[in-house]
Amino acid sequence: MGGLDGVATLVHLARGGEIGEAHETPYTVLVDAPHRQLRRYGSVEQLTSARESSQRPVLLVPPLAVSTDCYDLTPGLSLVEYLLSTGRVPYVIDFGDMTRDDRHLGFAAFFADIVPGAIAATLADFDDETSTGKGVDLLSWSLGGTISFLTVAADPGLPVRSITAVGTPLDYDRVPPYPLVKTLMRPIGAKPVSLALRALGGIPAPLVRTAYRGTAWQRELKKPGYIIRNADDTEALTRMKAIDRFQDTMPGYPGKASEEMWENFIMRGELARGVLTFDDVTVDLSKVEVPVQLFGSHRDAIVSWAAAHHGVDLFTGSPRVEFTTVETSHLGLIAGSAAVEQTWPRIDEFLSSLDKV
Repeated sequence: MGGLDGVATLVHLARGGEIGEAHETPYTVLVDAPHRQLRRYGSVEQLTSARESSQRPVLLVPPLAVSTDCYDLTPGLSLVEYLLSTGRVPYVIDFGDMTRDDRHLGFAAFFADIVPGAIAATLADFDDETSTGKGVDLLSWSLGGTISFLTVAADPGLPVRSITAVGTPLDYDRVPPYPLVKTLMRPIGAKPVSLALRALGGIPAPLVRTAYRGTAWQRELKKPGYIIRNADDTEALTRMKAIDRFQDTMPGYPGKASEEMWENFIMRGELARGVLTFDDVTVDLSKVEVPVQLFGSHRDAIVSWAAAHHGVDLFTGSPRVEFTTVETSHLGLIAGSAAVEQTWPRIDEFLSSLDKV
């Protein structure tokens, strides 16, 4: 639809007006502590049903600098709702906002403390005398997948049944523009950027939000026309606003973790080689000994298909590594129409195959 109605809708949204209602699937808070809030979705009846069946709990691990809304974006684009519809009970660990006060948080804080604690709390809540099977399934998007892999590799004895990583970069040499950045920085080394990140206390939320919008510049340019064409389509505009809210609530990166991303992942390429050193802790990704499922896209402007596909060769200790290509955007891999049609059903197939083992 166009004309005056479309223009009026465009003006309404430009002034901060809303379309539809904000969405949030009901949940129960199990742990409420800084950077480790654990929530369980679904009703008591759904929990009881999952316990009595062969379903295992699914722990959603978000990326750093991204809100957990990525898993519960809006009706019809909610992975949480989909998992509940399959009989599974999803849990999510919320890292919360990051400020300069959190500059001491490095990756080890997440893979050696926060996520293992969430795994233990998830199983303590889920398992009782009626539940069957062992372990939790980790399901992650983007950098959340990296944290999941580091968690299991650092402690292979954790009760984890599988890892699913959607759009996770595993070789930064295959993510533009990092190869060019490495070449330009080679004469002076990594330290100047590391010192700048340390001085900033990380990457502030406004910079993260601006950078993310920059990767989706085509969407931003096309938004006015999209609004005018869909002025009478409340569902389409509600989904658009949900993505806008998601972008506007991105937290920042903590200082130490941002330094480690720069030095370990980008400059030294440790993630791609599979052996990483964080202070006095060495993590070998070949110790990931659980089934792994990966997703990537050639249309992803943030994580190249090759960077995600690198995991097929990386996880040599896994008994099973599967890769699925879903051609869509980075967010679309986990919370878009392509996710609904392809990513989510493939995740369900993968988890269901494990239920039968």
